Amino acid sequence: MTIAEELRSRNFSIYGQWTGVLCIILCFALGIANIFNLDLIIIFSVICLVSSFVIVFIEIPLLLRICPTSSTFDAFIRRFTTNYMRAGIYLAMSTAQWLSLIIKPTSLIAAAILLLIAAVCYALAGLKGQGFVGSKTLGGQGVAQMIV
Repeated sequence: MTIAEELRSRNFSIYGQWTGVLCIILCFALGIANIFNLDLIIIFSVICLVSSFVIVFIEIPLLLRICPTSSTFDAFIRRFTTNYMRAGIYLAMSTAQWLSLIIKPTSLIAAAILLLIAAVCYALAGLKGQGFVGSKTLGGQGVAQMIV
């Protein structure tokens, strides 16, 4: 399946996965951009950076096979194989970024919004009864088994 065919599939887990890829880029960029603040926003920018790396391993399953990670980390990442679990982790990461508004408004709100959109996509997939379908482009559905 090409990317265009995946996006036309009307499967919200595919939409969530591609939104997650955008979250990786945005969280990484905004985490670095906000780490230079001289107040408590640094804490939230570090959380945003950590979130980007967690999302990389959640959304691109091929990386668990080729990157040397601990068995504890692998077990943690493998917990997020269902739509509801992914919606939960994205909602938690989004909430952490929304809480940064307590200190002061920054560009981290963009990460909070996009993480929330990903959570909503996964939640809609779960509510509609759509099973999780990983994008072939991102290493899902047998690609990882072909490489190893």
